[in-house]
Amino acid sequence: MLPIDPALYAWLNANAQTPAVSIAVARAASAWLPLLCIAPVAWGLLLGTRAMRRSIVLVLTSMLLAWVVARLIRWGFPAPRPAQLGMGLQWIEHGLRASFPSLHATGAFAFAQALSLGCTRRRPWMTGVAWFMAASIAWSRVHLGVHFPSDVMAGALVGMASASMVWHAWLWLRRRSNRQRHGLRMGLPL
Repeated sequence: MLPIDPALYAWLNANAQTPAVSIAVARAASAWLPLLCIAPVAWGLLLGTRAMRRSIVLVLTSMLLAWVVARLIRWGFPAPRPAQLGMGLQWIEHGLRASFPSLHATGAFAFAQALSLGCTRRRPWMTGVAWFMAASIAWSRVHLGVHFPSDVMAGALVGMASASMVWHAWLWLRRRSNRQRHGLRMGLPL
């Protein structure tokens, strides 16, 4: 927990005076926004172009790497959730697992960053929606009392860094493959 966490958490966490609609929106964002990504991903894998399928595989690889990194961080640096420290109100049922970094935020920001890297020129609206969803998921986790702000910020950083590493590794491999192919066509030694 960062020194600024208690103040930010107190400001963002829903309390007894928070309008019910705010809590309902946060619950929906936390539970349903991650699931809404499944349908377009499945559609793209089944019916999309070859380039779209490649992009989706890179998005899913980014999310997998982010999940693994976040799990390793949780294992190495277990941090309690706000409710375990007697802070704020928890509006959804949640276990006592470590909270740093937020897995919801990690996956959402890996998804958004990977889409940004792969779809920016062709479908900018899609990346805007993905970033809005990621921010909404991160906000909802703090608003509902299951994470500190630093948990979701760390998740965002892990997700974005993981997606960037996957995409840059893929670009490096593609350039290397193209150079090798070009060298073979030209009869140049590799």
